[in-house]
Amino acid sequence: MFRRSATIVLAAAAAIALGVPTSASAATDLHHGPGPGPSPSTTTVSYAASDAVIANPERGFDHTTETHYRADGSGYTPLDLATLRSYRADGITQIVRVFYMEKFANQAQLDPAWLRLVQRDYDTARQAGVGVITRFAYVQGGDYPYSAPYGDADLPTVLGHIRQLTPILRRNADVIPTLQEGFIGLWGEGYYTDHFASDPTNPGVLTDADQAARRQVLQAELAALPSSRSVQVRTMAMKQAALGVPSGTAGALTPAEAHDGSAKSRIGHHNDCFLASPDDFGTFLTDPLSLDQDYLAADSRYVPVGGETCAVDAPRSEFPSASAEMAKYHYSYLNSDYNQDVLNTWGTAGLTETAKRLGYRFTMTSSTVENRGRTPSVSVSVRNDGWAAPYNARPVDLVLTNGRRSVTVPVRTDVRSWQPGQTVTVAAQLPHLSRGSWSVSLALPAAERSVSGDPDFAIQTANVGTWDARTGLNRLNQTVTVR
Repeated sequence: MFRRSATIVLAAAAAIALGVPTSASAATDLHHGPGPGPSPSTTTVSYAASDAVIANPERGFDHTTETHYRADGSGYTPLDLATLRSYRADGITQIVRVFYMEKFANQAQLDPAWLRLVQRDYDTARQAGVGVITRFAYVQGGDYPYSAPYGDADLPTVLGHIRQLTPILRRNADVIPTLQEGFIGLWGEGYYTDHFASDPTNPGVLTDADQAARRQVLQAELAALPSSRSVQVRTMAMKQAALGVPSGTAGALTPAEAHDGSAKSRIGHHNDCFLASPDDFGTFLTDPLSLDQDYLAADSRYVPVGGETCAVDAPRSEFPSASAEMAKYHYSYLNSDYNQDVLNTWGTAGLTETAKRLGYRFTMTSSTVENRGRTPSVSVSVRNDGWAAPYNARPVDLVLTNGRRSVTVPVRTDVRSWQPGQTVTVAAQLPHLSRGSWSVSLALPAAERSVSGDPDFAIQTANVGTWDARTGLNRLNQTVTVR
């Protein structure tokens, strides 16, 4: 297994990144230039795109799981390593995990035994190479209609629990792609609540005090997470109210604001009634609905979006419309378990297409090596064929090996800017290599040291004959020669 800690890393100042549209060359091209001494040479290799569903991190279909911790301490079902590994074998690299905390709705202190169970789940997921999109909630809804009291916790209790969960969230951020806001209301979806709506029998009407309480919860979660991680809210209105921004494109993230570390750049969206009705059962709340729709289309370019379907609403819930909306709203993940009545209408071809294109899908089109004496250079062109860009940062490296040692050259670029439908060329000069021949690969490892050497958390490009599953490297099938 290739581990970043075992390599020699060249100075990042030697690397440059260019966002230049390119096209793949038709064939390998070898050019010898004039000049005294050893002649410079340029070699360009084109790559065949793969048609496979690729099990890449932080994207794709997910399985949604839940576990409980009732008043007597019963109900906790730990994650199972073999089950998680079987998910990976099926091309699924993440789960949504809802931790129901019934025992703690009226209890200030979280049980140490429960905290150990939560930590063990993250350890199991890490061992399996699976991410855990996390939500905490106090009560699960039953059959509609729902009536108060619902059973969730009040603001001081919620804030106290978030403080106690902070060490676990930070310790396990490597396997938490994003955190769903949770805590408030049935299922943690922020609606049917005893404490965050002044009139629980009419939870759609929120006072300024209600909004202020909700804002405190969201701010506490953002503070509990490392700055590299985001929180997803259930409706666009929740983010708008928390930030005091309007709907429509006027309130959405701009390119200049994307990934700047602000709360606005760290709040994403999850829609758990995707395609169910014109307003997705109250997910889109503006009049006209197009305001929230335009807002989400713009905002979702830079934050995580996912969720699940929940009811048939033909023809909108059928694949032609569904796929267009997943592209428009830059969906990174979708529950494969629910709603089967919706998903079954997509057919095998539609489900396969969705499995390929949820989130990012990076395809190398070509690479060029310029062998120029002691300072060769490498460029790689990569096209994003998915519906979204990655929403978490990760390194982009060129890795060179000569059979005895490996050298890693960081490339200055941000994969979160590799937007759908675009081709980006990354390039680097390679000074200070020892003489000889070096094979070169593109590496997109996880950013966190705890999993940066694990191929399960690295990105595989959608190409034929380039992936090395043992090392987590995308081979360029190129040789750099240093004279």
